[in-house]
Amino acid sequence: MPKFLCRTLPVLCCLAAPAWAAGLADPFATDALLPLRPSPSLSARVGEAPCATEIPATPLNAIDAVDLALCNHPQTRETWAAARVQAALLGVAQSAWLPDLDARLASGRNFSEQRNENQRNAALTLSWLLFDFGQRSANTENARQLLSAAASTQNATVQTLFLAALQTYYTAQATRAAVVATGEAERAARESFAAAEARYQAGIATPADRLQAQTALSQARLNRIKAEGDARNAQGALANAMGFDAQQKFQLADIPAASPEAAFQQDIDALIAEARARRPDLQAAEAQFKAAEAGVDLARAQGRPSITLSTGPTWQELGGVATHGGNVGLTLNVPLFSGFETTYRVRSAAAQADVRAAQRDRIRSQVALDVWRAYQSLTTATESLKTTADLVASAEQSERVALGRYKAGVGTVLDLLTAQSALASARLQRIQAGLDWHVYRATLAQSVGALDYTLLQAPAAAEGNP
Repeated sequence: MPKFLCRTLPVLCCLAAPAWAAGLADPFATDALLPLRPSPSLSARVGEAPCATEIPATPLNAIDAVDLALCNHPQTRETWAAARVQAALLGVAQSAWLPDLDARLASGRNFSEQRNENQRNAALTLSWLLFDFGQRSANTENARQLLSAAASTQNATVQTLFLAALQTYYTAQATRAAVVATGEAERAARESFAAAEARYQAGIATPADRLQAQTALSQARLNRIKAEGDARNAQGALANAMGFDAQQKFQLADIPAASPEAAFQQDIDALIAEARARRPDLQAAEAQFKAAEAGVDLARAQGRPSITLSTGPTWQELGGVATHGGNVGLTLNVPLFSGFETTYRVRSAAAQADVRAAQRDRIRSQVALDVWRAYQSLTTATESLKTTADLVASAEQSERVALGRYKAGVGTVLDLLTAQSALASARLQRIQAGLDWHVYRATLAQSVGALDYTLLQAPAAAEGNP
């Protein structure tokens, strides 16, 4: 082995040792810039336990459902992988600030009429880009902003999946409550039919009364059967959302009951301002715009001069004669004419920045509309929840009075069936109001960019299991 290689090999080992020691290599610590899995806004839950993969043995609550949905949904893995791609590309951009070290060995044989001789040569070359007039800085800034955009996109995706999981969970809860409500309606219809049958047998009611009561009982039974089918479908949809087969068996936990509150009601302008500061999709759009601006700087810098330092020892052996040498020098590269490539690269990058700016402004406007709609929907749902409570109470009282009057012989079967139908409708409206309240409460949080587990860990502010 040439002597100079014996001397320089330890240097090579020392330079390469940090990368070898890093295992799969992250010398620029780009992994530390990645958001937590599955989302930075959910970090309070992420650090508590490993990602859930099995349905718990205890009745399923909303937090369990969201955990399973986020852990098992392919889209969370997709956005996490996309963030890791951008983190690695940031490392690529940062590597341009360090020198390159290359080793070269060559061996051959020269033939001619006079002689044949072996030729061997080796070189170790260090090259370092000293000045590039902003190209590396722009490239690094571009990669950094794209990583920020990827992290914000991950957060936005997770909040979207969070909301979808809650909607599916609360729909399953509502259909379960509807089964109970239609069962109560069927029981009441059966009691009415029994009363009509008794009066008919006693000769104080007409056959029409008996037939009307029987028709109402059959309709109530049909409603209960349909509600049970809807509940099974909703439970299957929830199982699918959590990453399991639709036939997966589990029990739903009861939602704590409480009185509706109006804590969300505040200045709508303040809510919109908060949303524009927190919405991850808007943050991603802003980062994409800044990355595009850095892309303009990069395109301009690519047409500017660069200065590179290169140095290293060389060795050559020809015909048994060995020579040692070395070189050191500066290279100034000045692009003079590239066929207007740089010009059009700059124009393209500037146009791309305009595209990103327009996308950001569009999302900024959409944020205000999302908050406004969610706020109004939650306001309506809150008032509906209060009103349906009164509606159910009055309908129950009306049904009891109508049943008592009919049994006493002073009321008609039509009055009784009308009161029972009104009660069944009121109960279903109460269930729908509870579903709407929970969904729109989560929707408002998501529209503000604040949808996380704290929404579920706080005491429920509506009667979710009417």
